[in-house]
Amino acid sequence: VQLQASGGGVVQAGGSLRLSCAASGSILRINEMGWYRRAPGKQRELVAVTTTGTMISFDSTKYADSVKGRFTISRDFAKNTVYLQMNKLKPEDTAVYYCNAQISDSPYNNYDYWGQGTQVTVSS
Repeated sequence: VQLQASGGGVVQAGGSLRLSCAASGSILRINEMGWYRRAPGKQRELVAVTTTGTMISFDSTKYADSVKGRFTISRDFAKNTVYLQMNKLKPEDTAVYYCNAQISDSPYNNYDYWGQGTQVTVSS
């Protein structure tokens, strides 16, 4: 399985960017897809994640407090792709953003995959 991320760049504060991450390969079910980021000198942190529902649960999303109301995560199930719409960007959003996915290729496993990072730089 491979995750291909795209959409990073340089934007002024208050601007918007949209990140995309497409999963390809041997995929039975994508259990979870999301975005993490690592800012210079800081640890990697969760940005947003979307979890696929099961027979006993609904689809769900989770956001870091720092991005709530500004970022929106969404998925295209047919394309195995997750998007992160980032609005009202702040300089503190500057980081390398990483796509992550929890994927099963059989009913009995769940593997963790990471995409290559994409740089987001927000200038003040």
